[in-house]
Amino acid sequence: MPLPIEDYALIGDRGTAALVGKDGSIDWLCLPRFDSPACFAALLGTEDNGRWLLAPADEVVSTSRRYVDGTALLETTFTTVDGEVVLLDVMPTGDGRADVVRRLTCTRGTVRIRHDWVVRCDYGLVRPWVTREKAHGNDLIVAVAGPDKIVLRGPRLPRAHDGHHSDEFELSAGEEVTFSTTWVRSWRDVPEPLGFDERIAATTDAQREWSARSPDDVPHADMVRRSLLTLLLMTHEETGGIVAAPTTSLPEDFGGERNWDYRFCWLRDAALTLESLLGAGYAEVAYHWRHWLLRAVAGDPADLQIMYTVDGGRQLPEREVPHLPGYAGSRPVRIGNGAVVQRQNDVLGEVMLALELARQSGLGETRNSWSLQRALVDELADHWDEPDNGLWEIRGPQRHFTHSRVMVWVAFDRAVRAVEEHGLEGPVERWRDLRDRVREEILDKGFDSERGTFTQHYDTREVDASLLIIPLVGFLPGHDPRVLGTIDAVVEDLMADGLLLRYRTETGVDGLAGAEHPFLACSFWLVAALAHAGRRNDAEELMDRLCGLANDVGLLSEEYDAAHGRMAGNFPQAFSHLTLVQAALALR
Repeated sequence: MPLPIEDYALIGDRGTAALVGKDGSIDWLCLPRFDSPACFAALLGTEDNGRWLLAPADEVVSTSRRYVDGTALLETTFTTVDGEVVLLDVMPTGDGRADVVRRLTCTRGTVRIRHDWVVRCDYGLVRPWVTREKAHGNDLIVAVAGPDKIVLRGPRLPRAHDGHHSDEFELSAGEEVTFSTTWVRSWRDVPEPLGFDERIAATTDAQREWSARSPDDVPHADMVRRSLLTLLLMTHEETGGIVAAPTTSLPEDFGGERNWDYRFCWLRDAALTLESLLGAGYAEVAYHWRHWLLRAVAGDPADLQIMYTVDGGRQLPEREVPHLPGYAGSRPVRIGNGAVVQRQNDVLGEVMLALELARQSGLGETRNSWSLQRALVDELADHWDEPDNGLWEIRGPQRHFTHSRVMVWVAFDRAVRAVEEHGLEGPVERWRDLRDRVREEILDKGFDSERGTFTQHYDTREVDASLLIIPLVGFLPGHDPRVLGTIDAVVEDLMADGLLLRYRTETGVDGLAGAEHPFLACSFWLVAALAHAGRRNDAEELMDRLCGLANDVGLLSEEYDAAHGRMAGNFPQAFSHLTLVQAALALR
């Protein structure tokens, strides 16, 4: 069985990412890109679906791990009865390659090491053709299947046994061994070996430079720093696309069907990530992301999608992978995401909000960048009153979700500001009129005057945690009685074990079976909303609790099962980390 989700840590090279378990096993890795098929997929199956294990062969007395200060280089320390060994895991960045480097150093005594390298292509389905070869003066193991060539290098190569390549050897104090796995197109030659020390040092320097710019004058500055570095690892270095998570099908409901593929670029999540980075002072990232946006949405504004592949591609059909049993038996395992065809009217509001913040940070508009925004707003102006699936990607009937309506208001409001405050051209009278009409409609149809709260959608008295963004985007001030009433109603109806649910699944609004656990981003929204409402003590108390839910290396999943003290959903989750940053900035 895979480890608990919280027992994994992330390493990455800004092209893809791997999950490394406390047991020394890499159980998830897609090569060469976040949304490529996995070659190590034990996370969603068994070791026969692919993994790379380096760990003591004898009983481990204790295990501790940490990220090297200011980096995503992972150190895991294993202590046995006879000694101690440190495993360094790193994916070198900045060289355009796809390598995983694993270095074992014995720091005390003697430790017997187990090495198990099991490559399975196409999400653990295909057993590659594996040979022992020699290249660049080194012995190596080469696995080939279809377009993939995966190369293992090291001073001592494991032997084939029953579909695995396995070995055991001893390390004594002061001894060190380094192994690497490299991906390359199957028709290309084996690449030159890495200069390990040089690439590790360069990766360390680059990541420390990023981390050093994280703000120190915020609550939980260490968690903010880790979150900003995690968001960096989920941003593709070449294309600028920001993935929602590096994993697929980690369950929101253990044993249930709420399993989704998050290895794509949602416009909303990417825009929210950009807002967090801009708020933390990383203004230059806006330029790169805006170029990704312009390429991805280029064409007829009516063809706007809510999500794209890492390189801006539009085709990501959802399919099931029956050969994988799923994490903790949670089926189906899904590849692709059917929500790509949904209408989500809030998305453009998030994009316009992020681009307005970029303008305020000094990013000047180009002719193409503003003309695209103007075209998208004009398209929204023709369809703003249509129902949608909402930000939670409801697979039930479309509704007039209040959150979506608020973000429609945001889209028109930021378009008006672009004209009035930044001197850009556009039909500002029409946009201003539509902004006012949307506002009046929300206050009329999206507000329950009897209870004094906004509602999930126009045809219900239920509430939704997404309503907490109302003061955060400037629709109403945080001390407005309607905002205060909404905060109270959301807490009363959606608080479970001290954390917020997105909404009550028992209403059947999402069209899915089963339930889910509290969604961490919603609780971070509550922190920010409480701060805006002047309830700072309550906000700080909740922020302390939320940061305490992170695992031992500071990572957060999508949801949290408080009853069992475990993480749930895809991991690590950009939404959780970006809202952590936003909450800390709100408290600042």
